[in-house]
Amino acid sequence: MQLFLEALLLGIIEGLTEFLPVSSTAHLLLIGDMLGFEGPPGKTFEIVIQLGAILAVCVVYWHKLWGVATTLTNPRSFAFVRNVLLAFLPAAVIGATAYKYIKQMLESPLVAATALVVGGFAILIIEKMVKRARVHEVEDLSPRMSVAIGFCQVLAMVPGVSRAGATIMGSMLLGVERKTAAEFSFFLAIPTMTGATVYSLYKNWSTLSLDGSALIAVGFVAAFFAALVVVKTFITFIGRHGFAPFAYYRIVFGALMLVLILTR
Repeated sequence: MQLFLEALLLGIIEGLTEFLPVSSTAHLLLIGDMLGFEGPPGKTFEIVIQLGAILAVCVVYWHKLWGVATTLTNPRSFAFVRNVLLAFLPAAVIGATAYKYIKQMLESPLVAATALVVGGFAILIIEKMVKRARVHEVEDLSPRMSVAIGFCQVLAMVPGVSRAGATIMGSMLLGVERKTAAEFSFFLAIPTMTGATVYSLYKNWSTLSLDGSALIAVGFVAAFFAALVVVKTFITFIGRHGFAPFAYYRIVFGALMLVLILTR
């Protein structure tokens, strides 16, 4: 029963943090380490429950996604799909070729906590640097900008960097308006996290058990409902407050985790 309660808690944490620039990977790694959570091997639990969060994006943006899917011959719809796929490409190639090294990094709480703190200061600096946006729609991104954002997303392979944070801040540095940058991060998460999940299941399929599948199911459902709340409110929140609150949270949480790790 304790394992299932821990899976529920970690699922909620995944849903709350996946689309915020605070690193869901770091939260799952650090809090899972503190709990002593022993889920399915190969970090499969942490990766697969992200699909619950991705499903929340699909539900909230269903009309947008369906509209694009049914009008692919429209230049705007084609540009939307092109930009998402081009931004996904760097993570797909580098993730597949560097899987073993990434897996090793994912097992380091110290790296995650340090990256949280450093990333928090980076967000504060970027927020002050960016003054004027040139791109206000995902469809208006150029192919070159899309690929550049994709390489920014690759930085999130280091736990604690944050996939959402890397893509949003990278987009803003390239001249994308903050709300559009956040939405592009949502859409880019769909192929990225789906691909990561499929690859992780393929690598660890032989080690999965019935109990492990049940834990994943609990985490998946919890992540879905928690992410649903975040996706519906995030755009409005950053429109009013920007990203500074998340930066300060990263610094405080990361510093606290560093203290706990170094004094254990």
